[in-house]
Amino acid sequence: MAEEHIQEQTKKRRTFAIISHPDAGKTTLTEKFLLYSGQVAEAGTVKSRKSTRAARSDWMAMEQDRGISIASTVLQFSYRDHVINLLDTPGHRDFSEDTYRVLAAVDAAVMVLDAAKGIEAQTLKLFEVCKARNMPILTFINKWDRPSLDPLALMDQIEQSIGVQTTPITWPVGPGGDFRGVIDRRTHEFVRFSRTSHGATIAPEEIVSSEDAKAQEGEMWTQAQEEVALFDGIDATHTDEGFLSGRTSPLFVGSALTNFGVRHLLDAVIDLAPNPGPRETQDGGTRDVHEPFSAFIFKVQANMDPSHRDRVAFMRINSGYFERGMQVTHERLNKTFSTKFATSMFGADRGTAEDGYPGDVLGLVNASDLRIGDTLYVGEKVAFPPIPRFEPELFWNARPADISKTKQFRKGLSQLDEEGVVQVLRDLDAPTATPVLGAVGQMQFEVFAHRLEHEFGAVVEMTPTAWAVARKTDADTAEKIRDLRGTRVLGSLDGTLFALFDSTGRLARTIDEYPDWTLERVVEAVG
Repeated sequence: MAEEHIQEQTKKRRTFAIISHPDAGKTTLTEKFLLYSGQVAEAGTVKSRKSTRAARSDWMAMEQDRGISIASTVLQFSYRDHVINLLDTPGHRDFSEDTYRVLAAVDAAVMVLDAAKGIEAQTLKLFEVCKARNMPILTFINKWDRPSLDPLALMDQIEQSIGVQTTPITWPVGPGGDFRGVIDRRTHEFVRFSRTSHGATIAPEEIVSSEDAKAQEGEMWTQAQEEVALFDGIDATHTDEGFLSGRTSPLFVGSALTNFGVRHLLDAVIDLAPNPGPRETQDGGTRDVHEPFSAFIFKVQANMDPSHRDRVAFMRINSGYFERGMQVTHERLNKTFSTKFATSMFGADRGTAEDGYPGDVLGLVNASDLRIGDTLYVGEKVAFPPIPRFEPELFWNARPADISKTKQFRKGLSQLDEEGVVQVLRDLDAPTATPVLGAVGQMQFEVFAHRLEHEFGAVVEMTPTAWAVARKTDADTAEKIRDLRGTRVLGSLDGTLFALFDSTGRLARTIDEYPDWTLERVVEAVG
């Protein structure tokens, strides 16, 4: 494939994630993107697919029962002659490790905030993950059709919480709950929105002149104009350099439920978000998009299709041209790998993917040898940096309630460990010892138990352990730390060693007494 063609197609790719706290409207916004891109004729029904198929990105039964996102999801669609790879992430802090893996595969993120709540403490970690990666972030203040916090106060909260300056591009006319429309700072136009029945179709937009806006909206228009003038005075204006470096965040205001402001945000993904560029390699170099094919695995998911009970490895293409069926090299195993069963992803639904370009996210079905962090390539060997697993914060034991289901239990334990649902920590000196399950949050254990029962047929009994905190360590420190009381060293699937302590006090004393020992956070800038 010609280098010029690959670069041309790469410029048409946008690969981004949506992050938010629970109930901020992330899944609703995802569906409205599909509406505005033409994938959905009316919100809730996918166009050109089976009429009964839902547009929801939350495909797991537990997600639909609870109304929250548990697993990250990929949706690939077209808009304005561009190919969009949208990754919908879990909204809860307990799944921030899954969000971290997704962010390794995207070029930008859309941060969705509830206008009445702003950034909540329980999900601050999600946004800190973006900041730690210098991820370009577009901010969408959602639910402006309801009572809200003061918009200027929300801007201050974002900057104080995660250290990113917001640069408003659209600004509300009217307070939360009395939303009249937005001022588009790029055009200086007032855009008035009209409601549609249940937000099922695209919201009509009316461009209103400043004179008419002042006459019709009165004080609300005047106040909005004064606030916009303030942004000019404090230099809160979008620049590509500030945005792409992760220092500033273009801000948009709207309501995903009523479709107000959705088009502005989706257009900004095309106009402002970066297309795929060179990727850092494990040896400190870079892989340019026009070089031979390379990709890495950032997610593994089993049983997305209950009728087939298959396993899908999600790959992000970093360089070159991908053609289904091509033979590539599996870097970790140093062996040839066939891509015959490559698929494009649309939530739980899929279709055969004949080709792909840098930025595209495709699924490889029943690729049992692939793990999170693996590199695939053609030509000269390349490896991309591994995706670190967070140090666990909770530690539980699990065993099958019915001993006759031990085989199913072990199969599920292995699969869910590979997916990163939980971390299965094992004593490397005693491989038959009962493993310890590690998680960032309690809901991971709930997902683990639910999936073991409903996907593998093994009901589990779970109990907390005495371990309170873990830190990443190395082999030298592991040998020394085993002699201390109240400690234990266990290893994860990828070979990472974790030192477990029975109290934060014991950890603090150990660090003070042995400052040369390796006891570190996995992601220092987070948490």
